[in-house]
Amino acid sequence: MNKKMSNPISLPEIESYFSEDYFHFGDVVNPPEISDRQAGAIWELLSLGQGSSVLELGCGYGRITNRLAEKGARVAGLDISPILLKKAEADAAERGVDVEYILGDMRSLPWRDRFDAVFLWYTTFGYFDDADNERVLREAASSLRKGGRLLIDHINRFAVLRHKSPICYVVQRDDDLRIDIMNNDVLTDRRNCERIIVRNGCVRRTHLSFRQYGFSEYVRMLRSAGFETVESYGQEGGAFTSDSPRLVVVAYK
Repeated sequence: MNKKMSNPISLPEIESYFSEDYFHFGDVVNPPEISDRQAGAIWELLSLGQGSSVLELGCGYGRITNRLAEKGARVAGLDISPILLKKAEADAAERGVDVEYILGDMRSLPWRDRFDAVFLWYTTFGYFDDADNERVLREAASSLRKGGRLLIDHINRFAVLRHKSPICYVVQRDDDLRIDIMNNDVLTDRRNCERIIVRNGCVRRTHLSFRQYGFSEYVRMLRSAGFETVESYGQEGGAFTSDSPRLVVVAYK
């Protein structure tokens, strides 16, 4: 077979993808009202309250993290991109909230038995190979107190596979364009994105690849990582079906 199989991407590739260009188109892709609604859904799904200790892995520019802080949670955010973390810190300062932002790798966390809840939102899980993806889950479990919750929001691979591949998405902000060419590798269960940025007279290309898991695979991995029960939801906490665009998993330690 001559088909080239997709491989996990490197940390430099991830950092290149989540650059200032990613932030530039952020409010077009996720307008403030959508981010407000998503933060509310996370608050409910994780049963958060005033003073709850929460960690977001892959927090990006803080669009969810800072909103949870505004609701009264004690929040920390970890990301691999120093550019996006600076944006997150500036937004937190503008909102008048105190958030602990850490530059780091989600496969190796500095916290143990600290948080009431951890979450990975908007397809921030699955960048690595299976062994390292499961390592992320073990690290998340270790950072949680007994009874803590972990939430993962991801693409529903069954819904995605119904569409012919590749698919092209175009986002425009003023005269700038972001073009995403999405392709599924059915041999590796990975989804690949070739991103083309046309901005300020320049063209830049980046690449992202992530593993897509089904619910039964999440159950196996999460139980192996130390979680006792695992629940499934659809987009923003609705009922999950094979047609749901998103799979939301909530696990309890």
